[in-house]
Formats: sequence, C-alpha cells, structure tokens
Amino acid sequence: MRSEDVRSISTIVSAIGSDDLGKTIDTALRSKLAFDMSCGYLFRFNHNAMLVHNGYNASVSERTLGAYIRGGYLLDPFYVACVNDHPAGLWRMSDLAPDSFFSSGFSISKDIHPCVSSYHGTLVEEVGFIIPLQPQVAIVYSLMRNLNSGNFQAWEMEQLTTLAPFFASVFELHCRVKYHDCFTDAEHADVRLEDAFIEILQGQLTDTQRYIAKLILQGHSTASIAALLKISEGTVKVHKHNIYQRLDISTNAELFRMFINYLAKAS
Repeated sequence: MRSEDVRSISTIVSAIGSDDLGKTIDTALRSKLAFDMSCGYLFRFNHNAMLVHNGYNASVSERTLGAYIRGGYLLDPFYVACVNDHPAGLWRMSDLAPDSFFSSGFSISKDIHPCVSSYHGTLVEEVGFIIPLQPQVAIVYSLMRNLNSGNFQAWEMEQLTTLAPFFASVFELHCRVKYHDCFTDAEHADVRLEDAFIEILQGQLTDTQRYIAKLILQGHSTASIAALLKISEGTVKVHKHNIYQRLDISTNAELFRMFINYLAKAS
C-alpha cells in the first residue's frame, strides 16, 4: 500500500463522527477519479431524509434541498432501494430507476431534485454506495457528473467497488456515533405507503389507488405497475382513470404538480 493511501485512510478514519467526513472522502477520491458533486443521505422509511454530507458545491439552492428533504426524496430511486432493503454496494442510479423514471416529473424538476442544475440540466449520471444500517434504514453516499463530464467508466466503477467494504464500515460507525438517535429496535414495517403519500391523497383515493399513484410519481410505467402488482395492464389503466377522475386531473404531470404543491405547503 502506498504511503499516500495510508495517509488518506488515516485522515478519513480521524474524521468519523465529525462534519468533515464527507469532504474528507471527497478529497481522497478526487485523487483517483473526477466527479462534479457528491452527497450523503440517511434514509429511513417514513422519516424525512437527513443530509449527512453536502458536496453540491453551492450549485443547489437551499429551497431545492429543503423540498427534497421534506418529501422529494420519496421519489428518489436510492431512497426506494434503501427502504426495500436493496443489497449493499455500489449502484448506478440508472440500474435502480423504474422504466419511466428519466421522463418523470421528479427526474426533470429543478424544484425538488438536487441533481438538476440550471446550467447543465439533468446530470448524466449518479452512482451511489448503499450502506444498510438496519431494516429500512441505510445511508447513501453518491458521486455525480454533469453532462459535459461523461459517464463513470467500467474501470472507475471497479475501482470504487473495491472501496465499498471500507466505506460501509466508515459510514456505519459514523452514523452510530453522530446519528445514534436514528437507530431503533423497530421491526421491518409491513406497509406500502409513507404518511406523506397518504396525506397528499387522503380521503380521495382507496389504498390501492394511492399506492398506484405513488408508483406513477416514482417513475413506473403502466407495464411496470402491472408487473409489480401482478395485475393486467388494462386493470392498471382503469385504476389510473379512476385516480385522475377522483383528483380532477387528467395527466401524470398534474399528479406531480399536486405533489410539488404539497411540499410547498409543508415548507
């Protein structure tokens, strides 16, 4: 092991429990590969996201970050993966995202999606380390590149993957030291809807309709919803028609606007 690698590891370990951990990891990684932004979030089912590392380099407004933390995270594939106990390791956002995610309201919204910048547009790629801490609780440390920086190449993914066990140990200890109040002995929640989704659509939809509305907002197509619920696409279309009718809307875009309006009221 090279002496500079030993120094990097020592600096990272020394930063555990401090606000500088994410920045210290960023510095170490930038000696290996390039990235434009980074972030770290603690995700827990039915709790607001917690920003544990802000590596957006002042390119994301406080308003957007606030909206994401209050509820925008519910549409983030990394959050969805974490609360569904997705396997640990390094993952590309594109591998986690539903089939219609990149044309969804969340993916292109500057109001609630931190990875949409006013200069570059939607980032070309985000990769993240999923680090499970307990059932439906995980931390995600992500690296992002702008459109003009290109994709993370296979060799870069391989290099990052070798670091996954180390980062898992570092972030787990960091969270237990700094965010110990977030750990409980609660069992896995056997529910499909977070309170925010229920509140947005309360009193107007059935449980099944609310769940389908949630899947639409998260970027699932009719075919994807049918496969998840093990029902026909025709049945999904009937549900969507009834959802729109009950909410007095006619498009997915209007459904997303309802979600945005809810977050605005919560601010």
